[in-house]
Amino acid sequence: MAMYELGTAFSGSEVDPGTNLLVAGPPMTGKRDVAFDVLAHGRRQGDGSVVVTTKDNGEDVLSEFDDRADGPVSAVGVVDCVSKQQGMNPRDRDHVTYASSPVDMTGIGIQLSEFLESFYEQDVRRNRVLFDSLSTLLMYSDLQTVFRFLHVFTGRVQSADALGLYVIDSTAHDDQTMSTLRQLFDGEVAVRETDDGSELRLKGVDGSTDWQPI
Repeated sequence: MAMYELGTAFSGSEVDPGTNLLVAGPPMTGKRDVAFDVLAHGRRQGDGSVVVTTKDNGEDVLSEFDDRADGPVSAVGVVDCVSKQQGMNPRDRDHVTYASSPVDMTGIGIQLSEFLESFYEQDVRRNRVLFDSLSTLLMYSDLQTVFRFLHVFTGRVQSADALGLYVIDSTAHDDQTMSTLRQLFDGEVAVRETDDGSELRLKGVDGSTDWQPI
């Protein structure tokens, strides 16, 4: 299988199938946009896309992603971990399914697998997975529980030869937490703010880059 291109912001960098990348930076630096742009870049090439959202409801995420990915429609799925927790009772639809809350890690993992299996049946063998965000998980569960869940989740992405992106607010967690979580990932997209805007750097994998403007 060909490598995954990350898009123009990464100066043509590519990563191997099965790669999991942490996308880390302070609030308001655009790290979520960076992750969504990597997904949209793949969608324009026909890759499948799965978004696990613990912050925004699934319909809003799907609409935002459709606006961002101005290319041919391919397989897209959103796992909404927000709506049921807020007391709504939505029903699954073609592109959006619902976990009971961000703590429903078993349900999240099952729905990821179901989307990937359904894409495979549609002959979509290249998929990109975005988890937004790990910081929400850490608000509701302890580090050990989140680590165990992510160990399984990243393994599922790896075994599917997919590309995984995991957004985290790096300033919301202590150094030990960040160090522990980094063990699970093949590399990291670091995002930071400068006087002229935001910059990103890919590190820890082949194709690593220097700091460059977003």
